Amino acid sequence: MIVKKVLDLSQIPEKGEIVIDAEGHIMGRLASYVAKILLSKPELRVVVVNAEKLVVTGDRKMVVEWFMRKISEWRTHYNPEKAGPKIPRRPDRVFKRVVRGMLPKKVESGRDALKRLRVYMSIPLDFIQRRRLVLYEVPAAKLRVRPLMQFVTLEEVWRSIDPAAWEKWNKAKEVWAKKIKQATSG
Repeated sequence: MIVKKVLDLSQIPEKGEIVIDAEGHIMGRLASYVAKILLSKPELRVVVVNAEKLVVTGDRKMVVEWFMRKISEWRTHYNPEKAGPKIPRRPDRVFKRVVRGMLPKKVESGRDALKRLRVYMSIPLDFIQRRRLVLYEVPAAKLRVRPLMQFVTLEEVWRSIDPAAWEKWNKAKEVWAKKIKQATSG
């Protein structure tokens, strides 16, 4: 049974694990919230599911061009002079990288906090098979759609950047959905 609740910083336990549903959340806002939780609760594990449904605000073309420009700055065999930082393409890795940027790198607490973060695309089967799964939502990071507001999900960005990998994941997602249906019905 999946239960959705609103996450409040005062109600977060000191130990254990919380699962945050990233669907419809703005990526940067959720990342700052997760980073704050990880730094303030040293014995708490944070799991973020549905990372592909995170939202990046802005014009779709502008966001995709920014990602493409960052990816094209990679050093390649054809152009060895380029030595820019490599950014990930998959939505779960993109989100983890954003959270990493909000944590202190040179302090042990920041490195430990990043180790306690798990990010998944969709909801893993072992979470679904739990008797009771509480998915938290962060209201401060939730997207409030206004007229003429432009946004794009990380899945759409990934599909534009790396269509072959996205297609492979999409096929695996269909197989995964069948497994989940069998696990929940039986």
